[in-house]
Amino acid sequence: MTGTQDTAGTHATNGTRGSTGTHATTGTRDKAGTIDVLVVDDDFMVARVHRAFVERVEPFRVVGVAHTGGQAVEAVDELRPDLVLLDLYLPDLFGLDVIPRLRTAGHDCDVMVISAAQEADAVRGAVRQGVVDYLLKPFDFEDLRSRLERYAAQRGRLLTTVVRGQADIDRVLAGTGVPAPAPALPKGMSVETAELVERALRGADGTLSASECAALTGVSRVSARRYLEYFHGTGSAEVSLRYGVAGRPERRYSWRA
Repeated sequence: MTGTQDTAGTHATNGTRGSTGTHATTGTRDKAGTIDVLVVDDDFMVARVHRAFVERVEPFRVVGVAHTGGQAVEAVDELRPDLVLLDLYLPDLFGLDVIPRLRTAGHDCDVMVISAAQEADAVRGAVRQGVVDYLLKPFDFEDLRSRLERYAAQRGRLLTTVVRGQADIDRVLAGTGVPAPAPALPKGMSVETAELVERALRGADGTLSASECAALTGVSRVSARRYLEYFHGTGSAEVSLRYGVAGRPERRYSWRA
């Protein structure tokens, strides 16, 4: 983590106190080729974690940290970031109310919402405000990394694209060629095992039980059942029940086309 315990909401790495209540890093590195980020979160420790995550991803750099909506607006005025990572639950403003203030002030920075807010109204409001992404807390580094990399790729296309016709516009708007980030697996599950189970399901002639999947993949029946239920929960697999003469019905899985 960068910096030391902050008691006043500011910590300037260039040796001077910032005037906006932000951790300012201006003047320390050449901006060329970087994407400057402002982190906005009311929790000091959470903000530091987010800052540390961002600074692990090239070509991003954190130029400031703000803890209120008012500080965020002032920080954008002063630091002119390319991207704002915006929490919604701020002590003075609801996060989405910060965005129109930025637009009124003439700022065209992009905004990525990072919040625990799961209400449909919040998500719809964020979409209407034109946010580039919406990431739910809690999350791990890989969740944020994939979204930052996707944003960087799309931003690069927007900056360099030459529009000769509708196809060029469609390509930019649809994000062609940029894979969507895979959903994070639950704790204790591995990408490698998930891929084994997925291949078994995709290659099955009909349906598979957990025992049959375990035999095909070499994992335990309990593990196979866990991954199968995960795919069912995400909508990637369907479940049917096979009833025997006695006992509980057998759950059988098939990959959703």
